[in-house]
Amino acid sequence: MMIISSSPRRLLIAVVSVVAALVPFSSAHAEMSAWAENEGGRMRLVALAPDAAGKIRAALQIEPKPGWITYWKEPGNSGIPPQITIAAESGVTLDAIAYPVPKHFFKGAIEDIAYDAPVTLPLSLTAAGKGPVTIDAAAFIGICKDICIPFQANLQLKLGPAIQSHPQEEAIFQAADARLPKPPSPDFDVTAHAMSPDRKTLSLDLVLPGGGQGEGKGAPDIIVTGPSGYAFTKQIGGKRDGATFKVDVAIGKLPKDYDVAGKRWSVLVIDGERAMETTLAFQ
Repeated sequence: MMIISSSPRRLLIAVVSVVAALVPFSSAHAEMSAWAENEGGRMRLVALAPDAAGKIRAALQIEPKPGWITYWKEPGNSGIPPQITIAAESGVTLDAIAYPVPKHFFKGAIEDIAYDAPVTLPLSLTAAGKGPVTIDAAAFIGICKDICIPFQANLQLKLGPAIQSHPQEEAIFQAADARLPKPPSPDFDVTAHAMSPDRKTLSLDLVLPGGGQGEGKGAPDIIVTGPSGYAFTKQIGGKRDGATFKVDVAIGKLPKDYDVAGKRWSVLVIDGERAMETTLAFQ
């Protein structure tokens, strides 16, 4: 189990955050903002003009420097998840953030779910009105090496006419979409799940890619995300038999008086080169 609020590195984050400076406002009259930079890397905003329904395809590009990492939506027991806020006066709302498949990193007692290479987070935005759009966004991420440095920047983007062609931006979005986990499919899915009465273990039955070729393979990487700030990854007694895999995932301490009934958790399963993400609904 991983609870975001407790970790040796978390203490370093708290110390560094006291002296962390806000990166100056970065703007551009184009479909890409200027890069905002700090000691561990850089980030910028990319977007296309709204479609007829006001939907905006956008993304936050993050490029850690070699040896540095930045975090997934549930970062592990030590990190800072990405946070993006759009100024209300811009008339643009943030509907959703998508996350490419992360990696698992272990260093002593610290477990990170993160990215150690450039990553693009697709954003779904909506513009309230017609006409020119200016996106005013505040992005806040953690970027870490030996210590974690909170990285905050204000990014502004003025969008051009929708009729213009933007092949560079389109290529960025296509590459980001290719790295997202896929939805369940007949050959890759969670077929059953059940929480133990004591809420200590979550039992999962999965079908994995490869059919009979899966025999002898190691266990897939499984990341269960429950209440905000909680992720669970410790597998107990996993058994792979061809295309099927049965395993218990250890569930540690949950929030006080937390009732799983009626809740919807998520699970990310990474098996070789393929990754699948789905929802776990509890009765």
